[in-house]
Amino acid sequence: MLRVAIACPQETVPIDRATMREVVQKVLEKEGVTDAQMSLAFVDNATIRQLNNRYLKHDEPTDVLSFPLSDGGATPLQGELVIGAEVGQEQAAARGHDVQAELALYVIHGVLHLVGYSDSQPNEREKMRERERYHLSALGLPNISPVEE
Repeated sequence: MLRVAIACPQETVPIDRATMREVVQKVLEKEGVTDAQMSLAFVDNATIRQLNNRYLKHDEPTDVLSFPLSDGGATPLQGELVIGAEVGQEQAAARGHDVQAELALYVIHGVLHLVGYSDSQPNEREKMRERERYHLSALGLPNISPVEE
């Protein structure tokens, strides 16, 4: 069973909860996860900056932070994603596409981290980008995955 809870403690960026729930469910299903409990929090820049600084020592807002709440391979898979809604809004405007698509990319990225993908090394990053593109396509969303430099 896949369970997804969504919180939006910010009012700047409207969140399409049904779409975000569908993104989580479809990514987990396609990654072979059938039992999971996920929570998503779409937060403002101040909140995501504070969390990014606390947990990663990066004093700036970021797109998404993934927090595994269960050990690898545990059933159910449990995790929390904190998504920078204002970061998504800014990036979508700068890149010329819909904010919901940008936020969906962040959700995909976060879920991939929770199921075991990493982007800390160039070869791992490329595998993760391939999975992001795959999931964006499977969901009927534009390929907005960042291009590697």
